[in-house]
Amino acid sequence: MRWLTLYARSRQVPASLAAVLLSALTVVALAQVGRGGPGDPQLSVLALTAGATAASMGLGGQDPALDRTAAIRWVPRRAAHVLLIGTIVCAVLLAVQSIGDDVATTAFIVRDSAGMMGLVALGAAVCGAQLAWTLPIGWMSFSLFAPSPTSPPLEVAGWMLLPPGTTTGTWTAVVLAVAGTAAYAIAGPRR
Repeated sequence: MRWLTLYARSRQVPASLAAVLLSALTVVALAQVGRGGPGDPQLSVLALTAGATAASMGLGGQDPALDRTAAIRWVPRRAAHVLLIGTIVCAVLLAVQSIGDDVATTAFIVRDSAGMMGLVALGAAVCGAQLAWTLPIGWMSFSLFAPSPTSPPLEVAGWMLLPPGTTTGTWTAVVLAVAGTAAYAIAGPRR
């Protein structure tokens, strides 16, 4: 159990968890004062993106050389770390919204959390842990300001804001989750 505590501290889990909770509380508070409302996906996408990017800082260790020399198998630990990020970000937003108005449906939050988790993991594998936030922030920014989706490519680009149950949105999130988790688990963060 001690190794788990040390791993969590080295990956800045307490600070990440505080940021995830703060972003979820902020979004629910904004929904309460009328800056969004039930069914407005932008606030929940913002909360999930903030939570995933805050948790991404733990995807790389303090010393990459030390991580490479560890006598443990990193692939399952990296995959578990990424899946835990998605689960915690999703669970925190669902728990926090239970105290106020629903910001989004459970299906929407689960789908977008899985996709964000994959984007963060892909960002860590491609850009490094320090810049893992760039892919989710960039994709969210494009989704928020892009024209409404009228064709399949625009639906893929705006998957974050599509209603739950939309085939394109669901498949995009699944592909991002699987590809990102696999890339990060196998390759680790870029050095």
